[in-house]
Amino acid sequence: MTSTLMEGFLPFEHEPYFAFGDAAVAQQQRDAYRRVREQYVGQSFPMILNGERVNGAETFEVRNPADTREVVWRFPKATPAQLEQAIEGARAAFDEWRFSEPFQRASIFKRAAELMRRRRMEFNAVMGLENGKNWAEADGEIAECVDHFEVFAREALRWGQGKPVYPMPDEHVTMVYEPIGVVAVISPWNFPAAIPLGMALGAIAAGNTVVWKPASETPLSSLLLVELLFEAGLPRGVIQFITGTDDVLGDPLVDHKDIRMIAFTGSKEIGCRIMERAAKVQPGQRWLKRVMAEMGGKDPTVVCADADLDAAAAGIVQAAFGYAGQKCSACSRVIAEDSVYDELLERVVQLAKDLKVGSPEDNAVLGPVIHEGSAQRIMGYIERGQQSARLVLGGGRAGCGDREGGYVQPTIFADVDPKDPLFQEEIFGPVLAFTRATDWHHAIELANDSEYGLTAAFYSRDPRKIDEARRRIQVGNLYINRKCTGALSGTHAFGGYGMSGTNAKVGGPDYLFWFLQTKTIAQKY
Repeated sequence: MTSTLMEGFLPFEHEPYFAFGDAAVAQQQRDAYRRVREQYVGQSFPMILNGERVNGAETFEVRNPADTREVVWRFPKATPAQLEQAIEGARAAFDEWRFSEPFQRASIFKRAAELMRRRRMEFNAVMGLENGKNWAEADGEIAECVDHFEVFAREALRWGQGKPVYPMPDEHVTMVYEPIGVVAVISPWNFPAAIPLGMALGAIAAGNTVVWKPASETPLSSLLLVELLFEAGLPRGVIQFITGTDDVLGDPLVDHKDIRMIAFTGSKEIGCRIMERAAKVQPGQRWLKRVMAEMGGKDPTVVCADADLDAAAAGIVQAAFGYAGQKCSACSRVIAEDSVYDELLERVVQLAKDLKVGSPEDNAVLGPVIHEGSAQRIMGYIERGQQSARLVLGGGRAGCGDREGGYVQPTIFADVDPKDPLFQEEIFGPVLAFTRATDWHHAIELANDSEYGLTAAFYSRDPRKIDEARRRIQVGNLYINRKCTGALSGTHAFGGYGMSGTNAKVGGPDYLFWFLQTKTIAQKY
């Protein structure tokens, strides 16, 4: 039956991006910003617990990174009692949702995809005001959300079929997959729509329920997605949407005996803390908790002597400075063979010089980092880096008219030692380190010299070198002759090695297995 239902779907195609170079399309995005400002700015928004919109006695402010003097909206600070209410509501909803038909789940996701297509520019504008993404970066993420809905609709049906087993002559044997329970979804601010949606859809497509905790910097991008899913027909108890502070929604959420799984994306520090705390069995807990964690990267681009240097330079600049380097997949290390090192460095510097710093609402190429604390942390790396490496571009704060925000110049260091923090530590800002390799073998060794292993790019025209890179570079996502950012759901299954996380590949064919448990049923004739 499921195969027949799958045949009713049109072939999957990635959602196309808006052509903002078209004046009419650009005006539509400006109009969407105007409408979002009229409709949302200055509002206080609720949590959603057991299907009801719930406010709190206290709220927190969400500020516009492009001008931190502006409070764009407010959200409630949940209390411990409200956290308990959310978890109990998700547990109760699981008793029914676990038996929902895969086709029901797929149908909801398909309707959600259609609803989102109509509102993409609105979602783009909300995200730009919350986390400082320019039009293209926001649109890429929202298009990915549409892809997620389409991909997970198909995956819900595919996993609902179970898997064949080798037959027995006197038994009917089946192997099926069942949901596991309540999943806590803990998400970051840099991808406030696509990342939590991917984790939540993995849980829901498998028949689980979700306690959705967004980053406090970007809660509205998540709330709008949750409400869209409800509009598409998702039973309202399946997602409990809760906002607040880490003292209430951090360790207490992870530790709770009724949480079956934690799906997390964020820093290595917090991911490791979650792994450690989740390993402890709490009183009354009846399972070993499962943890899925994606924890960042220190992503290299390797450029061989025979590479197309123009293509490599363009890919490096896009991957290093897109969204001010605030992506776990961002290129932060360039490792180039000695014979092309200086020429490549010059080309990258020239391209990066042309990047204009400005407000994301005006679609500037390079906007602010998320807040002043992040800018100060990045500047600490830059200041220390000038003592150990050669600064060839940037190195300071950037101005943006009369706006107050975390604007940092695109910064490039050359001749960075492999042991330098610039080479080893995740900076999460517009800072790029260049390191010289004696040959392409040495370049691959340097690419692997990291505790992280999320993405990497490798530029070469030589099939032998490419084959060696495919086998030897230890990352979850390796890109040949293209930039190391821009994974597409359904095609570039995304997740890393080492301290980049547990290698759960969102948007891939085995992702739902993380949210399921396997049952073998043998019936004797």
